[in-house]
Amino acid sequence: MTRLLIADDDIELCDLLRDYLQREGFTVNVAHDGQAALRSIAGSRPDLMILDVMLPQKSGFEVLRELRRRTDLPILMLTAKGDQVDRIVGLEMGADDYIPKPCDPRELVARIRAVLRRTGDPADGPSPGIVQVGDITLNTSTLELLKDGARVEATAAEFSVLHQLLIHAGKPVSKEELTLKCLGRHLTPHDRSIDVHVSNLRRKLGRTAQDQDRIKSIRGGGYQYIAIG
Repeated sequence: MTRLLIADDDIELCDLLRDYLQREGFTVNVAHDGQAALRSIAGSRPDLMILDVMLPQKSGFEVLRELRRRTDLPILMLTAKGDQVDRIVGLEMGADDYIPKPCDPRELVARIRAVLRRTGDPADGPSPGIVQVGDITLNTSTLELLKDGARVEATAAEFSVLHQLLIHAGKPVSKEELTLKCLGRHLTPHDRSIDVHVSNLRRKLGRTAQDQDRIKSIRGGGYQYIAIG
């Protein structure tokens, strides 16, 4: 059974979400501050963490930063409704996705399952095997990203975005298609999730040996991985 950890200091909301998620078949633990969340993960790692930005003891961003130093645990951030800055910061720091508060429990379940599909058994994903373009190699069976044979750490969302761009190398891929295939939802106005994931990939992968940008922005809203060779 899938194990979730909710880290939020709103006790009533935690109780409501726990009851709903348990009815959906999840096992749910709760922590009401950042320190308690970290202790809970150290004791028993969940399959996914739902992390509120505003936490006592340690903020959600501090918890996220500490976790990303040592684990690829899937993390879904809870952000204030309309707070675009928190969403972008969370994604830049390595969150897999976000959902604004107050959230519809049905949408939360959909987001959870979308993240888990990206981080679950690789054999369940599309096109298992090796994808290689130039010096970049993706192993979709082990979820490894390599540059010149050296491992590059990437979140599940970043891996999924790069996979789509590599299999379409040399061709533009719209943000609508990337959002649907990589995040499991339709693109909405002001949603910059794909932009942030691409920015993270550019930073982590650097430029090509020919000093080119690896990922080109396409006018009209999309991206293209530059085919090499």
